[in-house]
Amino acid sequence: MNKATNIHPVFDRLLTRDDREQRLGQRAKVLWFTGLSGSGKSTIAEHLERKLHNAGYFAQVLDGDNIRSGINSNLGFSIEDRRENIRRISEIAKLYLNSGVITICSFISPTRAIRAQAAEIIGADDFLEIFVNTPLELCEKRDVKGLYKKARAGEIKGFTGIDSPYEAPESPFLDLKTADMTEEACTEKAFAAIEKAIEKS
Repeated sequence: MNKATNIHPVFDRLLTRDDREQRLGQRAKVLWFTGLSGSGKSTIAEHLERKLHNAGYFAQVLDGDNIRSGINSNLGFSIEDRRENIRRISEIAKLYLNSGVITICSFISPTRAIRAQAAEIIGADDFLEIFVNTPLELCEKRDVKGLYKKARAGEIKGFTGIDSPYEAPESPFLDLKTADMTEEACTEKAFAAIEKAIEKS
């Protein structure tokens, strides 16, 4: 891909992230939820967004299905397309971050390399990886969207956890073991873990 050479970014002339954080009364972070399909990522992210809102914070969820129905609708599920999917999402999340927004990303993001790419784009200090740690057998039992059944039947190829790998985080900011906790308890634990990071001093 040829990179454009006739571009002139004006980031240095715009309001700073600190200006925006001061106005919003918070410190921006990117909360990166990762886990298998059906692990509960989207539900916990939705609950956390609402809890942050009710507590006076300004947050925005970026969810896998929503993004793939819009800006990334031209991408498939090969490892290359997954990498590009996460690259674009990370750039969007970085824009939100620099706007002072607490950004909640909910994406399978199956490999450590892909998540490392996201952290590099966003910035390691602002990237809080949250592992929605749900065993495959429980995700498959839930099968909310019927995807595991289709994958087992060979109707979906390259499905994470079945015929495409998922690499669990080795040292996430937060590990939510959903087999032992309700979604509400996971939300409370996530909120408690991030509260100090997002409070404006």
